[in-house]
Amino acid sequence: MSEHLKIIRRKTKQVSVGDVKIGGDAPIVVQSMTTTDTRDIAATVAEIHRLEAAGCEIVRVTVPDQACAEALPKIREQINIPLIADIHFNYKMALMALDAKVEGLRLNPGNIGTRDRVERVVKQAKDQGVSIRIGVNAGSLEKHLLEKYGYPTAEAMVESAAYHIEILESLGFYETKVSLKASHVGLAVEAYRLFSARFDYPLHLGITEAGTAATGAIKSAVGLGILLSEGIGDTIRISLAADPVEEIRVGFEILKALHLRKRGVNVIACPTCGRLEFDVIQLAAVIEKRLSHITEPIDVSILGCVVNGIGEGKEADIGIAGGHSGSLLFRKGKIIRKVPSEGLEAALIEEVEQIALERREARKQHTLTT
Repeated sequence: MSEHLKIIRRKTKQVSVGDVKIGGDAPIVVQSMTTTDTRDIAATVAEIHRLEAAGCEIVRVTVPDQACAEALPKIREQINIPLIADIHFNYKMALMALDAKVEGLRLNPGNIGTRDRVERVVKQAKDQGVSIRIGVNAGSLEKHLLEKYGYPTAEAMVESAAYHIEILESLGFYETKVSLKASHVGLAVEAYRLFSARFDYPLHLGITEAGTAATGAIKSAVGLGILLSEGIGDTIRISLAADPVEEIRVGFEILKALHLRKRGVNVIACPTCGRLEFDVIQLAAVIEKRLSHITEPIDVSILGCVVNGIGEGKEADIGIAGGHSGSLLFRKGKIIRKVPSEGLEAALIEEVEQIALERREARKQHTLTT
């Protein structure tokens, strides 16, 4: 990547959520939240397993009552990624979650009761090495801040975060990360920028209530893309009114677009036009779906005519350049063979699977020799 395209990430403190590092020089972490009733252990575990398979690195579950809190130990023992308990107002749920050995809490200390209750939660979290995320939301700011500013502003959001940070710091707690979410892209961007100018706590990015799979992905890509390109952000959650697995897919695609993470197949397909010599739209969709299980970073180029040709995909690991009488299959810009139109899908999938296998084997060999 060219020097002028490099993103210089903001220096932040590093905190841990179980064995996952957030902030500092750690990779930007992709996370999600379950949609199931936490009391339904089997359904919740099944959904988390689907999220794990998609690449989710941290998962959050809601804990609004005792029954949900009592389900946490059984959920925790059946999953492979760190578990965060989402707590609102009730300090007892936080204590039960900590007893269940969750790796993280999402709570605002100023909203869970009296000073002594806050102290109990913070002390136990500190003793167990559990991090806390302060979650500021434009739609639920404290009453006194709304009265002061008149409506949700970026300044009000940062002041809310500062208030909760001060509580934790007064108790000697610094394993903190912060989010400042809004459904309005501009407001969220402004709040995160203001916060990053004042504090070095790691930031959890998100555009809350972003919308459906399509519109929510676009809003999130715009908002998070702006911030990430400025080096702001240490972990992300894409909030969609959709299957949470889609949140993970979109999250990684945003990071991949900015060259901040590499994971899975990256399909490079030419735009549709009258020059196409085979059905690029259909083939690209099939390839993306059929190869969604691959975690090795592989660039796949699907080019539908001689105008774009091999030149546009010469940096791709594998690709095809289309023609009516057959297409050229190439690796890193070098032609391998000609493939008949009816065999494009099978040939491309076979080649990608082979590249993935070669890279897995090379990684294993490297591990054995180091």
